[in-house]
Amino acid sequence: MRNQLFTLFLFLTVSLGLTSCATTSSTRAFQSGVASWYGPGFHGKQTANGEKYDQEELTAAHKTLPFNTLVRVMNLDNGKSVVVRINDRGPYAKGRIIDLSRGAAKKLDMLNSGTARVRLFLVRGDAREVNARANSDELFAVQIASYNDSKGAEAKASTVKNAWVKSYKVDGKTVYRVFVGKFNSKEDAQDFAKRLKRDGIDGFVKQL
Repeated sequence: MRNQLFTLFLFLTVSLGLTSCATTSSTRAFQSGVASWYGPGFHGKQTANGEKYDQEELTAAHKTLPFNTLVRVMNLDNGKSVVVRINDRGPYAKGRIIDLSRGAAKKLDMLNSGTARVRLFLVRGDAREVNARANSDELFAVQIASYNDSKGAEAKASTVKNAWVKSYKVDGKTVYRVFVGKFNSKEDAQDFAKRLKRDGIDGFVKQL
């Protein structure tokens, strides 16, 4: 009986270990770059996954990672690290890879500097999907407006979180289109468009 129990315990341990290895990794970095943080101006507002943003919770915005992925963020300037949960989209400033909550930025001692060089490690999530999304070149966004002048487009973009403007040539004329977000998945962009719709903002998904 004791041998049977030991065999069962060994089987369960190995099985759980294999399952864990297939879905998580806390030792291999999958992305490096610059982190920023956001707080007071967005506290209490809706995040991209529908939650209310709490600036003191350990959460973060990432352009492509699946929601609820757990990521360890290491500050390369001081060696400090924090584990955050992805619940929002962003940042869209060039060269930045993750936008941390105020609480997470405080843990990394980067409140005053505003940005920091970081490395991201997967703690919980599908490793293959995370690597694919983090390194994908395919992008989608939600277009919410189009203007003939840049000032009108920039004014519109300033009223919506994570909105940005890109100019195009159409029939020899320059038009300025206002987009919100950047997504590696068309499905993510469509879900985001639905959330914008609930907030009274009409838009449609466009591949960039």
